[in-house]
Amino acid sequence: MSDTVAPDFGSAIAITVKLFAAYQEAYGVPELALEVSPGTTVVEVRDRLIAEHPELAQWRDLTRFGINLQFVEADAVLHPGDEVVLIPPVSGG
Repeated sequence: MSDTVAPDFGSAIAITVKLFAAYQEAYGVPELALEVSPGTTVVEVRDRLIAEHPELAQWRDLTRFGINLQFVEADAVLHPGDEVVLIPPVSGG
């Protein structure tokens, strides 16, 4: 038996996901409140949303990411209270 105490990775963190364009159309709401595991990245959030709404798969490689009003890379790690934005391509004129 070991005296080493393993860190608790089971506690979830709360984030807000702002939805735009195709993501908002798929979910029918402008934002989601999610709980994710510590160490979750923005790309994992995108993949979770696509798993729930497979019609979004066409935007998988075209989506840009933001956290707290800053563009970030796909591997950016989320922290409690973060506001995530998934930005698919949009057209307009």
